[in-house]
Amino acid sequence: MIKFEKKERLGFITLDKSPANSYDIHFFNEFEKVLNSIENDTDIGVVLLKSAIPKFFCAGADIKVFASNTVEQNNEMVAMANKVAKLISTSAKIFIAFLNGHTLGGGLELAVACDIRLASNKKFLIGLPEVKLGLMPGNGGIPRLVNAVGHSYAFEMVVSGNPINSEEAFRIGFAHKLYNEETAEQEALEYAQNLSKGPKKAMATIKQTFAEGVGKSTQDFLKLETKMVETLYDTFDAKEGFQSFIEKREPKFE
Repeated sequence: MIKFEKKERLGFITLDKSPANSYDIHFFNEFEKVLNSIENDTDIGVVLLKSAIPKFFCAGADIKVFASNTVEQNNEMVAMANKVAKLISTSAKIFIAFLNGHTLGGGLELAVACDIRLASNKKFLIGLPEVKLGLMPGNGGIPRLVNAVGHSYAFEMVVSGNPINSEEAFRIGFAHKLYNEETAEQEALEYAQNLSKGPKKAMATIKQTFAEGVGKSTQDFLKLETKMVETLYDTFDAKEGFQSFIEKREPKFE
């Protein structure tokens, strides 16, 4: 259900659970193992999360399984979904979600746990429809969506349950890039490959700084930034970055 491969510094996670990448507890057990393996791989700096199923990125929880489960079983599945999303959001790696099919419910929560979201302009739905089942998002979707698009847009999406398309997702800042359907997969790959050539330690430190700094006062955020940048001054990559700039060549980061 969760396929993984890597090419140099770039890791690929491909969701492949027909027909819609709808998840259950087994899906997340596999996902957790893959994420732990990635975190321990010092070669990888960037991970591209995508789907092998043309019509779907991920449709969220398998409703039939959810309906037939006990409350305890569903609580266990939600706990695992939260764990996987947290592993992504707190990872030292930069996670990119490539959205090229319906991204709904827990699927959106997986995407918004990633650091960067790339989308094609293919016609597909993006949303959190849980309210239409008498529920609400519970895998980190609300706070992470607020961080991504702001309180106003996030509230309306969650309380109405109405989906948006990828063009609207790009307009409100949920998707960072919007590509033409015909070239989207190749452009997303090139974006990820280019990012993966960057300095892993600096990128991980940037991710950590944003994670710890959001919500702080400006003054405290400035202090955090100063503390974090000081950890990079004496690294090989910083020296290589300066040297390559002076020599007018592409840097070869560690």
